[in-house]
Amino acid sequence: MEDYESIILVKNEVFVFKIPPRQTNRGYRAADWNLAGPDWSGRLRLVAKGQKCALKLEDKNNGELFGQCPIDQYPGPAIEAVSDSSRYFVIKIQDENGSRSAFIGIGFSDRSDSFDLNVALQDHFKWLKKSDEPQDLQPKLDLGFKDGQTIKINMNIAKKRGHF
Repeated sequence: MEDYESIILVKNEVFVFKIPPRQTNRGYRAADWNLAGPDWSGRLRLVAKGQKCALKLEDKNNGELFGQCPIDQYPGPAIEAVSDSSRYFVIKIQDENGSRSAFIGIGFSDRSDSFDLNVALQDHFKWLKKSDEPQDLQPKLDLGFKDGQTIKINMNIAKKRGHF
């Protein structure tokens, strides 16, 4: 049986930036990008198909694919947050067969959009981890009464004067 593709998140406005090579191992900085002039803008869709997850950048009007980023783990090498802002990420886009790849910067105009992307990725990989764990195989403890079984309870309740 083939798995179906589910859409985890859609953001209608995302900006793409050409980024300079990383200078040090401390991470990427959005301040080094040309934030005033993005190189492309479009729609972001986070989709899952079976165990696989991918971030797709598409044209807003016709849905044409600009690039996609397969994500194996989060946080991981395919997508990482920049060190100086919560609205920008560096992603590794790849072609269909994975032979060519490039690192690009993406960003959102609103901080809540980047928060939504973070939460959606964390939830997806938490769900995958939970579905991979073996279910509890011990039998459930049956505390119900068996047929014909009874119990006796002695209750000493004192009656208050004036009430009946």
